[in-house]
Amino acid sequence: MRILNSLLVILMAVTPAQAAGTLFDFNLTGLDGKPLPLSQFKGHPVLLVNTASECGFTPQYEGLEKLWESYKGRGLVIVGVPSNDFGGQEPGNAQQIATFCKKNYGVTFPLADKAEVSGAAAIPVYKWAGDQAGFFGKPKWNFHKYLFGKDGQFLDWFASNTEPQSTKMTNAVEAALAQK
Repeated sequence: MRILNSLLVILMAVTPAQAAGTLFDFNLTGLDGKPLPLSQFKGHPVLLVNTASECGFTPQYEGLEKLWESYKGRGLVIVGVPSNDFGGQEPGNAQQIATFCKKNYGVTFPLADKAEVSGAAAIPVYKWAGDQAGFFGKPKWNFHKYLFGKDGQFLDWFASNTEPQSTKMTNAVEAALAQK
């Protein structure tokens, strides 16, 4: 009986982020306020990026858009997640963020609503992704990138200074696209 009680306590302590099996088990809200279920991207590799409008890495929006344009026809999905976690560099509301991204960088890839991506208050998908990536793979700044395979499994992470169109990134995207 004691073992059974211990097992129940352990099972009840599992958070939704820990219980999830793939990226596709999570839902976001889009910047437009509409549901953005990640399950809609099943069968596609997904690059999840925490973004900010007032960061030294903000010009990566342009590179992300070019990556999206280059690979979306082959199935790559990029999802930007604006966050004010690092340096308060995403102070705007949804409309301000959308306008900034479209006007300055022509962003057409999906953007989620502004969310926390680090620490105890991180949204579930970022808690789960961070667990998959390990301590060094958790976001330390804006424009941290997570790559997931067509099956929603974690593949790799890329530091903020990894340019979206770098050889390292494009090789990883090509490998993800080649997965069966």
